[in-house]
Amino acid sequence: MKKSLLVLLTFFGLSSFAQTSDDGFKRPLKEVLQEIENRYKVKLKYSEPMVKDHWVTYAGWRFRPSVEKTLENILPTQDMTFSKTGTHSYELQGYRYHLKTPEEGKEQLDYLSTRYHDKESWEKRRAALRSCILSTLRLSPLPAKPASQPIVTPVRTMDGYTVQNVAIETLPGLYVSGSLYKPLKPKGKMPIILNPDGHFGDGRYRADCQYRCAMQARMGAAAFSYDLFAWGESALQFKAEDHRRSLAQTIQVLNGIRILDYLTTLKGVDTSRIAVTGGSGGGSQTMFLTAIDDRIKVSVPVVMLSAFHNGGCPCESGMGIQLCEGGSNNTEIAALAAPRPMLAVSDGKDMTQTVPKYEYPFLQRIYGFYGKTDGVQNVHLPAEGHDYGLSKRLATYDFLAQHLKLNAAAVKNKEGKYDESKVTIEKYPALYVFGDKGERLPANALKSFDELTKVFNESISQ
Repeated sequence: MKKSLLVLLTFFGLSSFAQTSDDGFKRPLKEVLQEIENRYKVKLKYSEPMVKDHWVTYAGWRFRPSVEKTLENILPTQDMTFSKTGTHSYELQGYRYHLKTPEEGKEQLDYLSTRYHDKESWEKRRAALRSCILSTLRLSPLPAKPASQPIVTPVRTMDGYTVQNVAIETLPGLYVSGSLYKPLKPKGKMPIILNPDGHFGDGRYRADCQYRCAMQARMGAAAFSYDLFAWGESALQFKAEDHRRSLAQTIQVLNGIRILDYLTTLKGVDTSRIAVTGGSGGGSQTMFLTAIDDRIKVSVPVVMLSAFHNGGCPCESGMGIQLCEGGSNNTEIAALAAPRPMLAVSDGKDMTQTVPKYEYPFLQRIYGFYGKTDGVQNVHLPAEGHDYGLSKRLATYDFLAQHLKLNAAAVKNKEGKYDESKVTIEKYPALYVFGDKGERLPANALKSFDELTKVFNESISQ
């Protein structure tokens, strides 16, 4: 009888735990979730650490006839949210601070648009945002640059281009590794194209990255692909989980700046023609670098421009630059490129799904302040998903060729179509700077995130 009564009371949110206003009708989160499962006949997926020692105040009062309304009332009190995984199942997740709904993204763009109506008011906002981004990243002023020379491997000769691996010391003991692709027989000065890596499997070693950089080189550019922090050869110095620390965002931006410093010193480059393009997390870096570095003249963020998604990794949003100046987002940050040429490549199956409707018109308005509405373009692929696949590369080749004055004919077949067949896809070890097992890593290389934090703090205090 007592057990039946307890079950009945629990169903109505009246269990034996603290059920008065004196202590806020407080109940353990796990018990509340079990009650939701029983009442609504659903399955909730979560890990024990997510719910251990968590309590819900006014728990019974938060229930609604709808299971989703109930979850919406209860989970935010725990900095949690949920996603539907089946007809009767849900997965609980930590609060996704970087994410809004598409409608909320549009609402923020509409609000931001009220803050500037012409070039003068936009330039004022632009200057404030740029200053805030640099200070938030703790890169104002920039830390001192190490005096060491880049570490390079022998040049490898391919069909119409060469490849050489390079490691650059960006802070004392901190190295970023990449590969430099150059035309075999340059005709005139070479434009520079940075290719920051994104969160795709196999990092910069994957085939689509090699295709992209080799094609850029065969068209006449000096193209450089490089690792994310704590990915690729950076993993010789740091643990994988260090990539998800907030300082990773700062380090990746600093790495991009230092790489550009190096590339602009190379013999035969044209420092007036510099571009950057990357996909996913590399798309975030593309937008951030262009926003703060005027040396970059052309930008192509791929599958990342969004008003409602600010990058799900702390390496994209961990320092909170999207909170600058009363709140911003990646679309407004991307707009700091204006009036420099920009191509936003988007698709229908990720966070860039609304670009043609919301983000692109916003950017066109900003470019219009300079009389260059056509300076920003959008290639939208509604049936495609989150990658830097062939169709995205083809759109990028066209745009880069146009604005960097590249020789697109050098990489087209008799039918006038881009032909990637002459690109050699190398095995991963061929792209390493420090050897198959990291045996050539310099003796001064940092070996922990704590060491990096110390070095960074010392560098910015000098």
